[in-house]
Amino acid sequence: MSRLFLVRHGETIWHAENRYAGRTDIALTPKGIQQAGRLARWAATTSIQSVWSSSLSRAIKTATPAAEALGLKLQTDDRLLELDFGRAEGHTKGELQTTMPEALAAFRSDPVLHHMPGGEDPAAAAERGLAALRSIAGPLPPHGHALVVAHSTLLRLVLCRALGISLSRYRDLFPTFHNCAITEIEIRPNSTVSLLSFNAPLPLPPKETSL
Repeated sequence: MSRLFLVRHGETIWHAENRYAGRTDIALTPKGIQQAGRLARWAATTSIQSVWSSSLSRAIKTATPAAEALGLKLQTDDRLLELDFGRAEGHTKGELQTTMPEALAAFRSDPVLHHMPGGEDPAAAAERGLAALRSIAGPLPPHGHALVVAHSTLLRLVLCRALGISLSRYRDLFPTFHNCAITEIEIRPNSTVSLLSFNAPLPLPPKETSL
């Protein structure tokens, strides 16, 4: 069996403003860069054998310091890309309430059956994402570990698919992946998946620890 540490990339301006980023390539904020540094310091204390990310720059910039800290080459997989949100890209929910209120209401009622206009089918995204994780786990040695830096909606959909949960529940069961928090899963040789931890915060460096 193998264990994967699933991580959402560091903060970007659009995510700080609660805008749908999807496939749009948005850079990390200074806070996001700091989060990537903390992830690297944590990774250096582990026995991770491979580091993967999507090909979007916010994921690559988050994963690269961790790969370097481990002395590993970062590998990318387009199957880890975020969901394409179509016409919602770059907009907040408040803006969508004004520009396409009916589509937003339908999305809120069932975000899979009524995904954003012009966007990717969430079921297809869940399948590609889970296939990527199984491909990453396959070459690992017994009880091996890998770090996977990807995106909030994709990872929530993948967790639902892997655990046999209705995809339409991804928003209420897993409200968000915090930036650079750790979610750990175990993938067995028969491809079954167990969720070991969800959204565990990275340890703070001593100077950041408060009483």
